[in-house]
Order: sequence, then structure tokens, then C-alpha cells
Amino acid sequence: MTHIAICIGSACHLRGAHGVLRAFSALVEKYRLSATIDLAGNFCQGRCTEGVVIKIDDEIITNVSQEKVFAIFQEKVLKEGSV
Repeated sequence: MTHIAICIGSACHLRGAHGVLRAFSALVEKYRLSATIDLAGNFCQGRCTEGVVIKIDDEIITNVSQEKVFAIFQEKVLKEGSV
């Protein structure tokens, strides 16, 4: 199971966290991966000046925008298109 946590705390919220969460959710649905991906919003990951901050398993990724979600999803979740 892959765990994806998206910070929805104040700083990340202001930088578009809900759009990032919606984009990840749409991709999980599109690729029918809901059984293998745990997608959740959470609060502060300690990098408020680098938001939107996400964590995929143990890897923290900063400065995520809605426009970057597909590339991140492809690289980190689909493993460059293997699914």
C-alpha cells in the first residue's frame, strides 16, 4: 500500500493544497488504485515555508502545485508508467 499525505494546514491551504488533494484523488480514481493507495489530508509536516508539502510513503516532496501532480504521480506512484 502506498501512503500519500497532503498537508492541508494553513500555509499549504493558502498555496492550493485542496487543489493538489483533488488532483491526486482524481488520478487514484482514473487509474483505479483506491485499493492500493491510502490518500489523506493531514496537518503540518514541518515545512510550512515550502508548501504545498506532500509525503509519499517516507519521502517528503515540497513546493507541489496542482500542475505538478501528474508528473509526481507518474514518477512516484505509477513508477513511470508501469501500471
